[in-house]
Amino acid sequence: MKHLFLAVCLLLCSGALTAQTLNIIPTPQHTEVGQGHFTFNANTRLAYKHKDAKEVAQYFAQKIQRTAGFPLRKGKMGAAGTITLEMDASIKGREAYQLTITSDRVVAKASTADGLFYAVQSLLQLLPPEVESQQQLPKVEAWQIPVVKIDDAPRFPYRGVMLDPCRHFLPVDAVKRQIDMLAAYKINYLHWHLTEDQGWRIEIKKYPRLTEVGSRRVEGDGSVHQGFYTQEQIREVVEYARQRHIQVVPELEIPGHELAAIAAYPELSCRGEATTPRNIWGVEDVVMCPGKERMFTFLQDVIDEMVQLFPGKYFHIGGDECPRGEWEKCDSCQARMKAQGYTREAQLQSYIIGRIEKYLRGKGKTIIGWDEILEGGNLDTTAIVMSWRGESGGITAAKAHHHVLMTPADQGCYFDYYQGDPMVEPPYFGGYYTLERIFSYDPVPAQLKGTDGEQYVLGIQANNWSEYIHTPGRLEEGLYPRALALAEVGWSQMETRDAQSFVHRVDNDHALRLQAHHINFHIPRVEQPGGSCNHVVFTDRKMLELSTSRPLAIYYTLDGTKPTEKSTRYTGPITLTQTTLVKAVAQLPCGILGPVRTILVEKEDWHPATRSVVVEKGLRLTLNWGRFDTPYRLPETSDLPPTVVPAIESLRTLTDVPRNVRGVRDYAATVEGYVNMPEKAIYEFNTQNHLVWIDNKLVIDNGTQAVPRISTNNAQIALDKGMHSIRVTFLGGIYNGWPTYWDDAKLKYRVVGTKDWQEVKPEMLFH
Repeated sequence: MKHLFLAVCLLLCSGALTAQTLNIIPTPQHTEVGQGHFTFNANTRLAYKHKDAKEVAQYFAQKIQRTAGFPLRKGKMGAAGTITLEMDASIKGREAYQLTITSDRVVAKASTADGLFYAVQSLLQLLPPEVESQQQLPKVEAWQIPVVKIDDAPRFPYRGVMLDPCRHFLPVDAVKRQIDMLAAYKINYLHWHLTEDQGWRIEIKKYPRLTEVGSRRVEGDGSVHQGFYTQEQIREVVEYARQRHIQVVPELEIPGHELAAIAAYPELSCRGEATTPRNIWGVEDVVMCPGKERMFTFLQDVIDEMVQLFPGKYFHIGGDECPRGEWEKCDSCQARMKAQGYTREAQLQSYIIGRIEKYLRGKGKTIIGWDEILEGGNLDTTAIVMSWRGESGGITAAKAHHHVLMTPADQGCYFDYYQGDPMVEPPYFGGYYTLERIFSYDPVPAQLKGTDGEQYVLGIQANNWSEYIHTPGRLEEGLYPRALALAEVGWSQMETRDAQSFVHRVDNDHALRLQAHHINFHIPRVEQPGGSCNHVVFTDRKMLELSTSRPLAIYYTLDGTKPTEKSTRYTGPITLTQTTLVKAVAQLPCGILGPVRTILVEKEDWHPATRSVVVEKGLRLTLNWGRFDTPYRLPETSDLPPTVVPAIESLRTLTDVPRNVRGVRDYAATVEGYVNMPEKAIYEFNTQNHLVWIDNKLVIDNGTQAVPRISTNNAQIALDKGMHSIRVTFLGGIYNGWPTYWDDAKLKYRVVGTKDWQEVKPEMLFH
């Protein structure tokens, strides 16, 4: 590692540096690179005068002392051998700064502490990656910083990231950890999603049941997921963020996505029925009742306590995905609509937003809401619209002179989406958005370019919804390094952005910085062109191809051992003639290895078709009522008399499943019989069911899946044309927040070497 850091330093000190090779993310607006370097060592001094510079100086000095082990003693402003932090009113822009590094001194100038803080972040990125170490290094004699002059300011004033602790709770130290990392890349807003159907996460002293009841949910397997932030912890996090020049924006969902609050205080809903926090993902039909004045009293009381905890100017009120069916049947809601002269329930939602917006404005706050807040009309122009359902909401809002924050899911701004082949990645919500995809995004839509609406785009945000993010480590794998791309998009001008340079910086210098912070960042996994499969079958000879989602070195072994950089390097298809366990790993240019991929490549004989069998259409079904956590130990006898069903999908429809998936009678079911395969071929199978046997061979095993909705266990088998025995097992229940009743339960297949998947249809099934 020491040699690697030295190499980085030598690169920085070369005379061929440009803005892109300075390793700074986000790329500065203007850079002039000189010759030589400034030597940073124990004799370096730190100077400042203005009180606004003091906190920034202390932040920098503490970081250096923790890592290098020596204090930065106070020096004279502008003196040789000194890093000077200077307040300069001539620097235009709240976050703008100048950083001038010569061979004998460093001078950072800004008109605000924000600008100085960002100058320091750029300075830190000009130091070797080891400066980010979380413990003191053995011995630091000197670091070298290249001679350079930087004039910098952000393109957008809002550069944000949203964290969702409601689906899966994030401890305080995990939140702080992300604040540290985001601040290093000049992200300046943390959107904290604190209330949801699945959990209420903020202490409100006037309503203690919000945390006594609303912060605790019983999962489908009977385990309890719980957690909330005390007001003291909220203040601690907000102050921690402020010191790192990040403003925390709280979100109080209004009026939907609030089943956890309704569980604590049922009178907030239209029916007032007792309930519990939602233990499945998705949207709850039970919402707050705008026909009742007590709803507004409740919200105002909650807001009164929240505004004392969050001093920033923005307050997010949600407003998205609110079903209005309950309002249609509620006498109180209909009376409110009649009194207001409304004809649509969407207007009632607009009424709620309007009242809360006015109340928050009286508290000195500007509201932000998801783009649904536009739907009812009459939205006050001071409201900021967060466009998540594509760009259309933001375009409409900007044309109506609303300020807009762009966070479209379909443009890569949802970091709970895949960034590699779903067959090799851990479970995400869906989609596929790589590092390069978010980097290429322009927050100003083409329809607004050159129009009056362009000025209303305040910036960009990325969202980390946590349905499938169970731990802080999983959060980080989705967030980094895509957050670095977001930082560049929000800060740098389009003309200064260079995708090739950016990926180079990420995969080299900044990967080492993330590693120094012990961040569990994403490294592309080894894939297979045309679709990955962990169980590959061949009958004679197999040419196994490997790839990565961006070009990286791949190392592999064929003897079951863990691959390292000393293993065989992949240069082309691997020829295999016998059953082999292939293990492969991608390596970043800086030397860091990614997760190991294991592929069983199995040589097998053709499975012969069953030649003589009397068959009828359909499959035999066995079923056992109850909760089953594993498909491997099911009762030997069925709770049903002998039954025949027409299709494999029949497994999913054996019990009544209301929309809210409450009171469902769970079960385990198996269908078996024969499947008539149309040709002799090596087939690949895919299903969301738990187990699939073909010819008494366990082909697909999803029994240990964390999220049953997403199968990562495709498998291949060599089948002759004709009848083959088949058995498929399905477990009905809620697993990690996902009801398997929502799966399609189909079994799909394709001939290896082709792209199109087909369904095993009823006419192929017999018993």
